[in-house]
Amino acid sequence: MDRTAAATVNDLALFVGRIAFAALFLPSGLQKLMNLQAFMYSIDGRGVPFAPVVAPLMAGLEFLGGLALLLGVEVRIASVLLLLFTVAATLVAHRFWEYAPGAAHNMQQINFFKNVAIVGGFVFLAAHGGGRYCLEQLWRQERRTRAAGRRATDFG
Repeated sequence: MDRTAAATVNDLALFVGRIAFAALFLPSGLQKLMNLQAFMYSIDGRGVPFAPVVAPLMAGLEFLGGLALLLGVEVRIASVLLLLFTVAATLVAHRFWEYAPGAAHNMQQINFFKNVAIVGGFVFLAAHGGGRYCLEQLWRQERRTRAAGRRATDFG
């Protein structure tokens, strides 16, 4: 596979990965935003301090971060923020070690390690960026084109 084909496959993989993350975080964040009171009570019941402040921030981060990944806007920043969100949510909601052995313990353990895998995906996305198929790439291209045009007229 030549370099151009490999780059295209890589960009497509990043695009599909961003869509997959968005499919997880967008609906979940929207649901929390639409029922913010229930989300606030939920995290308050789990011992999260300042739940009335934290709940809207976390719900907004989850939704807007998912939207940023879908559209390809500030993908590295969104990935790091959602990575931190996922770590916090995992430590708050999936403390499998607190459960007696059984179905609930097993389910929380599965969710804990599923979230560990999601964090790993965000590490890759933060390291590689969103790829070619991002709105931010269009904006960068437009800036490069304008800057090149200005340089050409400076020397003309």
